[in-house]
Amino acid sequence: MNVRSSYKYAIACPTSMGVRITPVNRMAVHNSNTYTMTSTSAETNVLNVASSLGKECLALTKFVEGSPIAAFIKAQLRARNIAYEGINVPQGGPWGYRHQFNVADSGFGLRAPRVWNDRAGEVGRTLNIKDFDVERIFGQEGVGILHLSGLIAAMSPETTECCLELARTAKKYGTLISFDLNYRATFWKGREEDLAAAFHEIASLADVLVGNEEDFQLCLGFKGPEAGGKDLAAKIENFKGMINEVREKYPNAQAYATTLRQVISANEHLWGAILWAEGNWYVEEPRPIQVMDRIGGGDGFSGGLLYGVLSGWTPDKWVAFGWASGVLAASSLNDYAEPADEKQVWDVYAGNARVQR
Repeated sequence: MNVRSSYKYAIACPTSMGVRITPVNRMAVHNSNTYTMTSTSAETNVLNVASSLGKECLALTKFVEGSPIAAFIKAQLRARNIAYEGINVPQGGPWGYRHQFNVADSGFGLRAPRVWNDRAGEVGRTLNIKDFDVERIFGQEGVGILHLSGLIAAMSPETTECCLELARTAKKYGTLISFDLNYRATFWKGREEDLAAAFHEIASLADVLVGNEEDFQLCLGFKGPEAGGKDLAAKIENFKGMINEVREKYPNAQAYATTLRQVISANEHLWGAILWAEGNWYVEEPRPIQVMDRIGGGDGFSGGLLYGVLSGWTPDKWVAFGWASGVLAASSLNDYAEPADEKQVWDVYAGNARVQR
């Protein structure tokens, strides 16, 4: 898979930024009184692997003018080496625009993690292609990969159209397109027909498609094989069968991938991954990993995979680096992977947890 020869931004994404509020010490939300707050979005979580490893990345977003939450988000993006572009819009009073709040705990043992999204009045729902100078960003400065998530693509009619226009612009300028289908039933309710058409167009333009069996079935209309339940071996075979169908309908894509997860407890999962690229299957067989906070593991996988593509590696290294980046995200209370260097990721992959001096 060939990335364009020159670019300013390794990866760019449209996104709606918010904050994540998490109890300390793995307490539950409802009975904790001490919390940490971080800036978050699924799309910038994907960028974070490349940005941590020195590649310049760009978030295309929107902010509430004068909001201390917006100032917090901008500061955190700068600290994560993620550039941002986005207009500031007036709040419009206390019942106007704001940034989303994601309230989540990590779970512990057999107490599952719980996530509560509060997105009323979310300013990112109003993203518009006219908010950005796309001719400069994609045409003059250049972008290696445009990453799109089904979350931002389905958030509102405005964001759907924005993602479509960004995908068309990326294709015009030779930018690779990564599309993580990320189906959410609450986002699709009442918009099934419009979103099915939009997702079909984006998938037709995409070079990398990421999603599990349910994502492909519900976003793109594939019937697919019977679900494999908790049997990960069956899930692998089912995914292979699904992708053989997907490849016929979306031949532009050069890679198809998903993660494999079986939950033993909130603290331990079986974690694997599967990739089709360049005519071959690459499987990371599920193995046990210890989990601090599971949220963001899939985004870490996508981020690691895309870093491998940007680095010109062979597909077996894409999926290995993606698998280990997902583990790295799950070993952090933040919902993104932030590797110190490539060696740290490869040590995770090798199971080398010996102290580094």
